[in-house]
Amino acid sequence: MTENNTNDNNEAGGATPERVVGTPKAGEGVVSGSSAAPESGHEGPYKASETHARPEEMQRRGEKIASLWFVLAFLGGIGFLASYFVFGPEAIAEPQIAQYSNMLLGGTLTLAMFGIGAGMTVWARQVMPHYEVASPYDELPSNEQEKGSFGAFFMQGADESGFTKRPLMRRTLILAMVPLGLAPIVLLRDTGPLPGGKLKNTVWEPGRRMYVEGTHRAIRAEDLDNDPNGMISALPAIDDEHHPHGISLNEQAKSVVLLIKIPEDDWQERMKEEVEGADGQTRLNWTHNGIVAYSKICTHVGCPAALYESTTHRILCPCHQSTFDAANAAEVVFGPAHRPLPQLPISVDDEGYLIATGDFTAPPGPTFWDYAKD
Repeated sequence: MTENNTNDNNEAGGATPERVVGTPKAGEGVVSGSSAAPESGHEGPYKASETHARPEEMQRRGEKIASLWFVLAFLGGIGFLASYFVFGPEAIAEPQIAQYSNMLLGGTLTLAMFGIGAGMTVWARQVMPHYEVASPYDELPSNEQEKGSFGAFFMQGADESGFTKRPLMRRTLILAMVPLGLAPIVLLRDTGPLPGGKLKNTVWEPGRRMYVEGTHRAIRAEDLDNDPNGMISALPAIDDEHHPHGISLNEQAKSVVLLIKIPEDDWQERMKEEVEGADGQTRLNWTHNGIVAYSKICTHVGCPAALYESTTHRILCPCHQSTFDAANAAEVVFGPAHRPLPQLPISVDDEGYLIATGDFTAPPGPTFWDYAKD
């Protein structure tokens, strides 16, 4: 439609036609009905009305410039991989080295991606021909003639792009893409080995007593009866034999629990179901006189789920409002969390102190939060 209007204006007043964006300027080589257009024997709806072919000299110069950009992109990709391995996890522990590592990684990756983009731009502007394609709006589906017309036109465009005729440009482009293709595979190294059961294992073990969080006071079962909120935040008792330096902050974050007292009539069906892989036991078997222990770490992003509403037995995480039902195996009732809070099986020892009878039933916290090294 634009071409027809332009031709009418030329016939009427002899005005210079407006230049279409992406086409060469006047005098750069405009060929109408050249070999870039479909052959005369080809019939179909896909027609190249006017072809703007690049001069051969411009195409050769564009091939060399694009190839140079692709070589620079290849060197940038190799530099990225080299920087990644030279500055390993141990080296970047020092802030100054980490700064240099970030600069090299970011700079080389930028060079690699910019080189490919610049090379493709030169390729498109100085090597490929430009022309307008007209296609009528017909009813779908297309008939066989239209399909054949499109296929022939597509293959013709691939040939005109210079990908097959310009081996230097093609080879350097492939060369530049190789390091970037390897980069995501190499970066998988940062994910480390599979955690196995590491995320599930904490310092909780059979017989370990519980301390009120922030103190060294062991907890008795009757302490929950005297607490007005019916909830106590607790940590594993320090065992000097196994933990001579106490419990690390990372271990505390993994093992902190909420002890909640719930009336017998308020337990929901989920607590009465048999637990898979627990020899037919129910979750109520892991409680003591209505006292249940859940991980305090929210399963969304690891915030402390420290708020408890005793009338509804709801545990609330204040960070993103994930809400768990303490009377129903800490199932999620609201918010972005997808997993219930893991339960810790508990009992009492001969002196009446609350103790753990095992570890959590599932990994505490979100699945990505454990960064501690062995």
